Amino acid sequence: MTHTTTAQPHRRAGGAVVPVLAFAGIVVAVMQTLLVPVIKDLPQLLDTAPSNATWVLTSTLLSGAVATPIMGRLGDLYGKRRMLILSLSVMVVGALVSALTSQLLTMIVGRTLQGFAMGAIPLGIGLMRDMLPREKLGSAMALMSSSIGVGGGLALPAAALVAQHMNWHALFYGAAGLGALSIVVTLLVVPESPMRAEGSFDLLGAIGLSTGLVLLLLPITKGSDWGWSSGTTLGLFAASVVVLVLWGLFELRVKAPLVDLRTTARREVLLTNLASIMVGVSFYVVSLVLPQLLQLPKATGYGLGQSMVVAGLCVAPLGLTMMFTAPVYARLSARFGPKVTLIIGLLIIAIGYGGGLGLMDAAWQTIVTSVVLGAGIGLAYSSLPALIVGAVPASETGAANGLNTLMRSIGTSVSSAVIGMVLANTANNVGGLEIPTMHGFHVSFLIATAAVAVGLLLALFLPKPDRAPQLRASSEEDTNLKRAEKVLRGFRGRVLDAEGNPVARAKVTLIDRRGRQAGAALSAEDGTYALGVPAQGAYVLAAKATGHGPHASSATHTGDERAVELDLSLPGETVTA
Repeated sequence: MTHTTTAQPHRRAGGAVVPVLAFAGIVVAVMQTLLVPVIKDLPQLLDTAPSNATWVLTSTLLSGAVATPIMGRLGDLYGKRRMLILSLSVMVVGALVSALTSQLLTMIVGRTLQGFAMGAIPLGIGLMRDMLPREKLGSAMALMSSSIGVGGGLALPAAALVAQHMNWHALFYGAAGLGALSIVVTLLVVPESPMRAEGSFDLLGAIGLSTGLVLLLLPITKGSDWGWSSGTTLGLFAASVVVLVLWGLFELRVKAPLVDLRTTARREVLLTNLASIMVGVSFYVVSLVLPQLLQLPKATGYGLGQSMVVAGLCVAPLGLTMMFTAPVYARLSARFGPKVTLIIGLLIIAIGYGGGLGLMDAAWQTIVTSVVLGAGIGLAYSSLPALIVGAVPASETGAANGLNTLMRSIGTSVSSAVIGMVLANTANNVGGLEIPTMHGFHVSFLIATAAVAVGLLLALFLPKPDRAPQLRASSEEDTNLKRAEKVLRGFRGRVLDAEGNPVARAKVTLIDRRGRQAGAALSAEDGTYALGVPAQGAYVLAAKATGHGPHASSATHTGDERAVELDLSLPGETVTA
């Protein structure tokens, strides 16, 4: 899976690329909470049983989980913008299908298509890595990663307002309109990335992963309805283990796997993905608990008696705070690194849930809880893609971030199932209605706190990042350059333009025979570069610089203590703005 570039020069990303990609992420995330304001009315609206109506939410979750790693890999192979447009287009079709029906089966089909767009998040992160300068990448990825929570948080009050004053189908028309707008601005503003991974799409791997995920997530989301000890639930869990184990063995043997499990098994990647599950659990708890607490009548003795719209507005600061933490994350990460920022975010989440246990007596208290949790979740979410990007080759960015987004989805799925079971088992039956209790809300917050504690433990064991081979920020580029100048065993030479003039600060990437990045450096002011090699063998040296087309040369190192001299001549085409 070699990281390559197209032969054509590409235009640099303009200043509007980041907000446009973040807007696409927000639009996609809206699908997760679009129906929360009308969830209790779905059985009546669709003329079906409550257990059947939950499939309207479950189908979106399952399709999103399946599509996320697949679209990430397709983006690496065939173009991330192309797959982003495809994801948004499928979402628009799904929204229109749902808008035109009140039949359960057709609604489930439409909602399944809407969930397909969840792959837009890792695709957007991959586009940012490919196009943005390093000094802007941290805050941009933070904003894109947080868009999952931002979209979910902002959708609640907007959807509540629409549902309260209009026909509920207007929710889907609005979603389709937002999706169409996102497609248009993406086509106008976002250039296609020139980065490609070599190889073919692993169809059998995609089928195996999809089957395993459905078998795993289905009992998680429906276990409270079927019974956790029922034969159906236990049988599906057992089947998922068998399928995922067989899928993993297959992926280890295939030449171009859908997910490189050897990379995924690296300590930093594995721990980051496990921590992502815990962050996903903590995010969804507040989204399930606070709206119900706010809307319960005051006659219960603990309900806050707010309208659907007011409840949505009280929870909206969750998403707004996540949005505003992106620049804060960039500064913290630049100084302390994404690992420390993740730990800080998890600590703030723990404070939010711990304090929230005593802040359930008034609407303003729920706003305070939402703000604190939004800040913590925003920092945690923002740290995850930076940790992943720093641990995998550039050619696997889309697939790796897709897998990380999948881990968050699994976290929200587990949260939805567990919290739903807790609230149901602790509810009081009043006149045939199940009313959630304050005890259930407290237990839910304690579960979220426990998940955060596990995530914090995992984050503490993350290794310190090795910054030498990665060009993460302008201040680190100079350090890398000084280190590269001392290389003896490896490759060295100059980066030149078409007229033979030296090219300063060109990025030179060393790629091994398996297509993995083995090192990277920037050329000095006189065009010189130097890169060490981990072992003897054949390598490709790829160079690119602003204002020039890309260039790649093949070379072999015998492994002895000497440097192979190799000059890299960049084409003279000018990259248009």
